[in-house]
Amino acid sequence: MRLLKQLVPVAVVAFAGGAAVGAARGNPLLTLLLGVATAVLAVPVYGRAVRWSERRDPVEVATAGATRAVARGTLIGVALFAAVIFNIALVGGYRIDGLGSPAGAVGLLGFMAAAAVTEELLFRGILFRIAEDRLGTWPALTLTGLLFGLSHLFNPHADLWGALAIAIEAGGMLAAAYAATRTLWLPIGVHFGWNFAAAGVFGAEVSGNGVAQGLLNGVTSGPALLTGGEFGPEASPYAVVLGLLLTVVFMWLARRRGNVVPLRRGATATLAQ
Repeated sequence: MRLLKQLVPVAVVAFAGGAAVGAARGNPLLTLLLGVATAVLAVPVYGRAVRWSERRDPVEVATAGATRAVARGTLIGVALFAAVIFNIALVGGYRIDGLGSPAGAVGLLGFMAAAAVTEELLFRGILFRIAEDRLGTWPALTLTGLLFGLSHLFNPHADLWGALAIAIEAGGMLAAAYAATRTLWLPIGVHFGWNFAAAGVFGAEVSGNGVAQGLLNGVTSGPALLTGGEFGPEASPYAVVLGLLLTVVFMWLARRRGNVVPLRRGATATLAQ
């Protein structure tokens, strides 16, 4: 069962690394180092698991062009979140109240790097890719997007709407980014750029985690329907709409490049095979 052969080792790295990073949160430098170490370790573990279970080279994490793809994705993620926070600020839901915590932002670099890499390996590298092979691109995008959103229900201050918003704006969009490029580096960059811009720059909540320690001291106020409330701007309609728009762009690119796997009608194979 290739799903478990890949999922288990990467999940072990993700949970062990996440626990270590969480325990070091009071020490920004240690948090940075542990977060980066988790991100760096997770990739070869994923690659070895793919080689073992599928007998192929994991081209989706090939090092050639990785730096450029991550940088491009990071810029997209930062720009996307900046557009969200700008729209919230226009209606009076966000303001900057001085400088925040540079040391906290340094720690968040590691925290967000570990989260972006491990979550993309798990959800797009394993779950989406295998589901797409069995079901087709669109069903896999829908299914894994929902799973990604629902996984955020375990976060503090999470609610069903926040989880659904994540599923729509991030779960679908990140899978579409992978479908368009067939590399995990771009969605890793988008994921990291979005999360770090939110907490590390604008001091906003990320998925209700309470990790906002950014370069700016951001203050969110007003109706939760517009701002996302305690869950953060990811639960705002601006994030949902902009995430959907980017999903459309990525899927257009995927279709143009011939990367959309057609619906597997009548398929009897299960995802666990």
